[in-house]
Amino acid sequence: MLSERLWRFVRVGAVGLLLVAVAAGLVLGDAWLWAAVLWSPPIRWPSATTGEPGFSGLLTGLLVVAGLMKAGMVWLVLRAPRRGALDRREAWLRGLLYLAVAVSLVLWLPLALLPDWARAALHLVLWSGIYGLYLLVVRWRSRGLRVAAGAVFAVETLVQVNDLLNELDLPEVGPWQVMEPVATFSGVVGTVVVLVGLRRDGRWSRGTLIAGWAFAGAQLVVIPLSSLLEHLLGAPSRHADLPERFLAMHLILHTTWLVGTVWTAAIAREMPAERGEAGVAPRWGRLARVGLAAVIVLPVVGSIQPERVSRHTYLGSGDDCGYYANFGDVPPEEREHVFLCKARDTMGGVPPMFPFDLSDQEVLAYGRALCHVRDREEQQAILERAGSERASRGADDRDLVYACPGVIGARRPELLRSSRETQASYQDYIRKENAKCRDPWPRTKGVVQASSKYFLFADGDHGYAVYDGDEQTREVEIEQAIDALYDNDLVGVAGGTVLVGHLGDVSDLCLTVKGLRTAPPPRTGGWDQVVEVPILSRTGRLGIDDIVDGAEVGAGVRIPNLAVAGKGRYRLRVHHRIDAAGEEHHLVVVFPGKAQKRVVLKALKRRP
Repeated sequence: MLSERLWRFVRVGAVGLLLVAVAAGLVLGDAWLWAAVLWSPPIRWPSATTGEPGFSGLLTGLLVVAGLMKAGMVWLVLRAPRRGALDRREAWLRGLLYLAVAVSLVLWLPLALLPDWARAALHLVLWSGIYGLYLLVVRWRSRGLRVAAGAVFAVETLVQVNDLLNELDLPEVGPWQVMEPVATFSGVVGTVVVLVGLRRDGRWSRGTLIAGWAFAGAQLVVIPLSSLLEHLLGAPSRHADLPERFLAMHLILHTTWLVGTVWTAAIAREMPAERGEAGVAPRWGRLARVGLAAVIVLPVVGSIQPERVSRHTYLGSGDDCGYYANFGDVPPEEREHVFLCKARDTMGGVPPMFPFDLSDQEVLAYGRALCHVRDREEQQAILERAGSERASRGADDRDLVYACPGVIGARRPELLRSSRETQASYQDYIRKENAKCRDPWPRTKGVVQASSKYFLFADGDHGYAVYDGDEQTREVEIEQAIDALYDNDLVGVAGGTVLVGHLGDVSDLCLTVKGLRTAPPPRTGGWDQVVEVPILSRTGRLGIDDIVDGAEVGAGVRIPNLAVAGKGRYRLRVHHRIDAAGEEHHLVVVFPGKAQKRVVLKALKRRP
């Protein structure tokens, strides 16, 4: 064990260095002052008042005060451990407690370089070991108190297990809406239970107990304070103060946890104290139980707020809103939260659907009112009453479904599907559409061939392209083919690209393609137009886009390579027609041929 003189040297040196660093931070700038107080890399943050890099005077003052408080706490932490005999369990507990102190003060920075799951696993191992040794080392002097401590430690361990499962993307013990308040509540109760056990044991001094009660009180003050600051962050009038409020809240929490670090170090320091019979006198037993019950019950009672109090769950960062692809993928308990996030989303620079100063309850109420209104003017009136900056845009059913799935789902059931169901429904739709398209020339079999629905944009789509695999020339040739499309019987040619237009104003059509080794006989009967043009394959491939790989426009099946003879010149014959039902059909036949002339085998006599 280190000598008293060496401990004193380390203690004076560390505290002196901290005070010098704080003074240097005041001279060098705010970023270095932040690093000196929090022992973390320097940061630069725009001031809420000037917008320039730097902190306001208030935040700078808070940093100086926090630095002085930290110096005092480090002075207490670095007191030399008491000498005395320790059994194996006590030695292990002292070692783990000092390790927890080291992690809290300095080791958290290198641990930050590890993956999130690794840090969660180390935290679980460290504190589950401390909890177990607490039960074995502390003389609780009451079976009921030991059981209560074990129950609280089990809950805290369960919370840490849940954090680890979350980092590993595994099913969690419970949703964060439940586990977060449980973690907060169990942390306070665990502190109180350990304090009662230490006092009953009799080995720990009054100063250690005072440090523990100070930590429990700080937790009870900081938890509602952080909630209040989070509420204030949501107000648009205070949006400019958002960065410094986050820093101030982080600074307060950091100082609060340092109180817990001092207490942890004091428990480890006094581990080998004389084992007297001190404990809670019988006349104080009932008072201790009443105090413990008050500490457990009063925070719960105080956390219950009336419904008129404004709550803010999501502030519209955009990250959480897009986590789920479809409504059916969202657990029921998360649906309202997703709607609140979407209602406050500012992704893309657009204003939110509802103002930030509206509470969760008000946003949900307005959202459910919008669900029952289908007229855009009525939606606009509701949004204007709510103070929305984008009232004229109305509300999208894809957002409202999270607020009232029963209403929206009744008129648009497809919005209730999961990603898997949506994909399956889409694939089923593609199969049914493809089944409507049959080979119009079944007696002539191609070396390769395919029949499917070809899906186009509803408006403004020129048609589809049969093109060579040379990507360097494709874009240029498609532009050239578009220019030639409407002047040449809806068939535009440019080198290795043929752009085929459609006769009617359609969003999709039936397409059959065939690749042949020789020219087939002309077949014009039953077709409105038949045109034959040249096409060049530089790469030995001629293809048509499909939607198999997730594209929005293309054939419903994968189109085979139509250049059946490899590289060279080909002829492409396009057949157009519109049947009695108004459906458009195309037949595209490709075969080797060196002729470069455009041939109209049958001219279009009518235009729909």
